[in-house]
Amino acid sequence: MNPRIILNDFSASVKAWRRSPGTVFWTLAFPVILILIFGAIFSGTDDISYDIHIQDLDDSTWSKQLIEILDNISALTTISVDQEEDIDEYIKENEVLVTLVIPNTFSETINQSFFDESVFVNITMHYDPSESSAGVIQGIIASALQEFNMQISGGYHIIGITTEKTVGEDFSFIDFFVPGMIGFTIMQTCIYGSIERNTKFRKNGILRKLLTTPITRTEWILSKMLFMLFLSFISTTVIVLVGVFVWSLTIHITPLMIILVVANSFLFSGIGMIIGRFVKEEETADMAGGAISFPMMFLAGTFFPLEQMPMFLQTFARVLPLYYVNEGLRNAMIYMNFEKAVYHTAFVVVFAAIFFIAGILLTKWSEE
Repeated sequence: MNPRIILNDFSASVKAWRRSPGTVFWTLAFPVILILIFGAIFSGTDDISYDIHIQDLDDSTWSKQLIEILDNISALTTISVDQEEDIDEYIKENEVLVTLVIPNTFSETINQSFFDESVFVNITMHYDPSESSAGVIQGIIASALQEFNMQISGGYHIIGITTEKTVGEDFSFIDFFVPGMIGFTIMQTCIYGSIERNTKFRKNGILRKLLTTPITRTEWILSKMLFMLFLSFISTTVIVLVGVFVWSLTIHITPLMIILVVANSFLFSGIGMIIGRFVKEEETADMAGGAISFPMMFLAGTFFPLEQMPMFLQTFARVLPLYYVNEGLRNAMIYMNFEKAVYHTAFVVVFAAIFFIAGILLTKWSEE
């Protein structure tokens, strides 16, 4: 082993890296972007407040005392629901994560417990199983009920909690996780595929040589787009099949899901073409693609529910294309909520048209 050879090669690599301003910039900028994003997500976790909607059918001193205990918990914000409301319709119309229903026998059972320790009453928690924060809220409520039981009976279990899912079918978390993985995988495939194709072909002079062939720029782009669609459908099929056979995934294949996969592919292929147009070097373009795709992955609700992030990040997430892809796929594949699926699909189609057309217009074969 010759240390001089190792040091010389290392020195040459450092000089090559230093001579590429774009590579230097993204090497430094990418970790800074990630730490800023994760810092923003988790720095405000102590200040997170979850909304719980409470329908008090008892309207008694005891029920009001329980509501007061919940309202004094800093992590919870209580919202009153009118007694006349149909709770299922209310949850559907207002997209409620967690709702508590206090039964009209609440105070009667508590008063009876002073003479009969065997009686008990349950409040009902309606929750959305797609949100991991629902489990956190349930734990907080259970602790509050334990405290309330201690106040009333000194430890006897009088008040308990039953849960009801607000989604009709019995879904697990993997059912809600997989649509996000489909959107993220297609995003990564199309962005990096377009970047690699455009920057590598430009570097090797292939784009310039295409000017001498009968194929037009639009024909060439569309042919490559068909290939990206092919890869997108393969990725989607593999993810769904693994989910079905390994995780017993419950999923619905709908026309809107197909439209979202196609639009998603066009959308992020267009973004990749735009990046490849302005970032000339292959290595630098890959880092620029990562600087765009990775933050979008974490901020658009692929892995983390938006409720776990500070409000300003929740607002920012709603301008990201991947957010509408994820929500559209979940509503089309899981919730079977046609109206919301159409709403989010419309945004994805608009984003796809804008970015893909911009990518076509900006892609040049001639060298500048």
